[in-house]
Amino acid sequence: MDTEVTQSPSHLVKGKGQKAKMDCVPMRGHASVYWYRNKLEAFEFLVYLWNGKITEDTDMFKQRFSAECPQNSPCSLEINSTEA
Repeated sequence: MDTEVTQSPSHLVKGKGQKAKMDCVPMRGHASVYWYRNKLEAFEFLVYLWNGKITEDTDMFKQRFSAECPQNSPCSLEINSTEA
């Protein structure tokens, strides 16, 4: 099974304290979206959405991030205030 997603932009550079937003379009028929951040050389889990609803998240996600995944639209992750 192919689990490819399209993320836009593929990477993002912002100054400290700015908002940032990224979109991802899962393959047709997929109901799950996981967002991770790449911190140094490790991936850190942020949030899991299933059928458009947040199912699992972290305290860090709640403090600095928001996410949505409307039906038939790209899913999005927003950083409320960027930091180094």
